[in-house]
This record gives sequence, structure tokens and C-alpha cells, in this order.
Amino acid sequence: MGYTALYRKFRPLNFSEMVGQEHITRTLKNQIIANRVGHAYLFNGGRGTGKTSAAKILARAINCLHPKDGEPCNECEICKGAISGSLTDIVEMDAASNNSVEDIRSIREEVNFLPTKAKYRVYIIDEVHMLSTGAFNALLKTLEEPPEHVKFILATTEPQKLPATILSRCQRFDFKKISNEDIIKRLEIVCEESHIEITKEAMQIIATLSEGAMRDALSILERCIQDGENKIDEDKIKDLVGIPKMVFVHDIVEAIIQYDVDKALITVNNVLEDGKDISNLLWEIIKYVKDILLYKATNQVELYSEEEKVKIKDLSKLVEKERLITLVYAFSELENEMKFSTQKSIIFQAGIIKFCNHHVVNNSGNGDLEQRINKIETYLKSHFYTAQPTRTETNMTYTTPTTATQTLQKKDKNISNHTKKMETSNYSNKVEEYWPQIINDLKQNGKIVLYTNLMNTRAKEINDMTVGIEFPNGLTSFGKTVLEKQENIKEIANLVSLASGKQMNIKYITNMGNIAEAKEPNIKSIANESDIPFHVIE
Repeated sequence: MGYTALYRKFRPLNFSEMVGQEHITRTLKNQIIANRVGHAYLFNGGRGTGKTSAAKILARAINCLHPKDGEPCNECEICKGAISGSLTDIVEMDAASNNSVEDIRSIREEVNFLPTKAKYRVYIIDEVHMLSTGAFNALLKTLEEPPEHVKFILATTEPQKLPATILSRCQRFDFKKISNEDIIKRLEIVCEESHIEITKEAMQIIATLSEGAMRDALSILERCIQDGENKIDEDKIKDLVGIPKMVFVHDIVEAIIQYDVDKALITVNNVLEDGKDISNLLWEIIKYVKDILLYKATNQVELYSEEEKVKIKDLSKLVEKERLITLVYAFSELENEMKFSTQKSIIFQAGIIKFCNHHVVNNSGNGDLEQRINKIETYLKSHFYTAQPTRTETNMTYTTPTTATQTLQKKDKNISNHTKKMETSNYSNKVEEYWPQIINDLKQNGKIVLYTNLMNTRAKEINDMTVGIEFPNGLTSFGKTVLEKQENIKEIANLVSLASGKQMNIKYITNMGNIAEAKEPNIKSIANESDIPFHVIE
């Protein structure tokens, strides 16, 4: 007898052996017990989630000579014939290769004949979304009113491609992704019966890589025993699927945190020379940085050895939360860039160099013309739209060149929309009470960097025109860089002014008691730095 793949050898023979789909198997068993089986079913779900297995079990269960609690006995003549494939009354058809009108017409002709042995003639049509439009039309009438001795079970991964007329004629069951816990439980049974020695860490990696598909998990397991050794650990799996070892991932992340570009590039080259997939490497780096951030926030991390946990703990002490968040977003953007590039390794290495640069990570850069114009716009908006003019300002009129004015008008619509959105919040009159709501509004409106730097702060009114923002835990260099940007100062001042009902300035107060005033730059100095001419008319 020839070799049988693991996913076929361990295909469930009863509903009770299926994992992760109890909400479906329970309903099907109840229908069989109550003798209320429908004439057409649609099984929908991702690959490897049990659609075909459930269809085979259902076909045997409704034809079984000795069913028990809605389950097939798998011992009678009908069940054995269905399992071996010799029973002609259960027809399995792949719509990907049999999608023409002629194929469906042959079914329409066959349904008029009574089953040879079984009670029902059952048609299992896999990947039914691959049928042509003409084939769907040919199937409609038969699917709606088939003879009493005919049942249809359709399976698909893309139900949105099916016509509404087909969907309305079927009982639909949605198969969900199988959880890692259920996959691990099934792997334990398979490994025990197959005499395979496997570590818990290895099973966890297989479950993660399978992405909720039991068939994929068994296929990965099978690849690991093709060398003749029935011993599997996490390093063996990583070598087979191209995942870099954790020591390499740790060294790369450590080098980035310490701004050591040489060490980072050397480690990356070692991983690439070892033949590892660069996309897997990037995925592991993002996951590792996320776990460091998680440990820094909760002092807990899972799925690591004690030695690896110590390394994560040490790295968490060397980096701030804000930079870890920045790195997660930066690596995600790098992943998107690599998807559309034919030179993935070059893009990846360039990204690593960029992340090891102090200025690139901590500063957004203010070199181009558009950003310099934005500085002028921010200052002008604060004086033309929000600031209350003092006596010395009353007789002064500010004008700018036509280009800057046009740019200002183009962006005014976006800013006014944002202001209207923020004005919908109902604030308290006391600064101590409305300040937490302002911070929450920043989070809700996608200002995540501002939110993370202000979420542990307090606010108090210093005088009628100024609100002080206190930092009990101190202000990091990264946070200082973020909060001192003029657009962020303006954002916070506008929110405080809206909440107070009057124009307010803000000051940052550190834990040392000294007050760092959040001042806007003088318009002359901005213009000189930006190299944009303007005129002040008194």
C-alpha cells in the first residue's frame, strides 16, 4: 500500500473528531437525529478548516445503516464503501476542473435515478465558486427542488463569488479559523499515534505558522519527519520553513536599539547567507519588538525560554516605550515597501541603516519647502484665527506672498473639519476635569504619538491666560522633541482653548519644578529660516 499523507491519514471520521467547529457539528448532529436534514448545504471557510471532512461525514451519517447520536458508525457496508471510495452514491466533484455547463447537465440527468445502495445520492461539490455562470444557471432548478433521494453539499472559500440565487437555496455554515490551542491538541494526538517526539515550543510554532488551518499544520509536521528522524524541536522547524533563529533576531533588535549599524548589518548578512527568507526575518523582528514593548508595559511575555526572557528584560531597560512604538510602525511601513520591490534585500538593509540613525528615528526632518511653508501657515493661523490681538498688535497687518496664501487656503478646509470634530466634545469648566478628556480625544482622533506622551500628565490653571501641563514622571528626550514641535503646541493649545471657552496658552512643567514655556517662534525668524519672503505693514 502506498504512502498516505498525514492530513489524509488523520482526516476526521466522526463529527466528534473535528476540532474548532463545534458550533457546526452540533447543529448537523441534531438535524440528523431529528431527521430534519436539508436538501442543500453550503460550507464556507478558509483552507484546511474542515469543510470537506464535514461534508464526507455528513454524507455517511445520513446514509449509515446504524447511526448513533447523529454520528456514522463507520462499520456498516455503506460507511466502509464511502470511506474506501467504492460507493457510487456519494459523488465528489471538484468544480475547479469540472466547471462547465456539460458537467452540471450530467448531474441533472443522474439525479433522476435512484441510489444503488444508499438511502440518498449525495453530491459534494468542492470549490463551487469556480463554476461558470452557465453552470450556475444550469444548477439552479435542480438545487432548489431536487428529488427526495438527492442531497447537495457545496464547499467554498469565497462565498462572495456565488450568485445570490445559489446562496438563497442553501443552508449556510461558516467554518472559522481553528485556534492555536485546538491545533496543538490535535497535533498531540497525531504525534502520539505516529510515535513522533515533539516539544511544546515546536507545536506552538507549527500552530502559529498554520494560521488556523489544520491541514497546513499537519503538512508542516510531515515535512519535519521526512529526514527519517521522528524528533522535532523548534530549531528544526525554523530551519525547514526558513525562520531565523531567535539569537539572530535578538542581535538585530539590540543593535538597532543601541544605534549600532555595523552589528545590525553583519547579523542581517549572516541570516541572508544562511538562506533564510527575508520576509520571515522581518516578521520575526516586528514580533520581537512588540514582545519587548509588551514586557515593558506588563512585565509578562509568553512563548520564550527563560534565557530569552532575560534578554528581553535587559533590552526593555535600554529603550523607551515611545521608540518601541515608533519601530513597530517603521518596520510595518518597511514591510509594505518590500512587497512592491524586486530588490527586497536592498530595501530591507537600507531600512535597517535608517533605523540605526538617531536623527531619522527621533526627528521627522524639516528640510523641504512644503514643511517650511507649513511652519508659516501654522503661525499665521494662530494669529489670524485664534490669537487675541494685544494693544501693540492692533495697528499691524500681516501679508504674505500669493503662493503662501493659496497654500493656506487649500489646507484651511481640512483644519476646519478637524476643529469641528473636536468641538463636538462636551468639556467640563475645570481644567483638572477636562484635561483627561482632551487626552482621550487625542487618542480617538488618531493622535497616538501625542497621546502616549501626555497620557500620564496633569493640567492646572496658572493664570487667566495660561494652563500648565505637569509631567510627574519626567519628560523623555523623545517626548520633548515631539511636544516642542510647533504643530503639536498649536494642537494642544487649540484643544485647551476650546475646553476653556477662551484663548489659552500652555506651558510644560517638568518634575524638577522648572517651567519650560511652549512659545511659538517669532514670525521673522521663521521666515528667515524658511527662506520665504513676506512683508509686515504697520
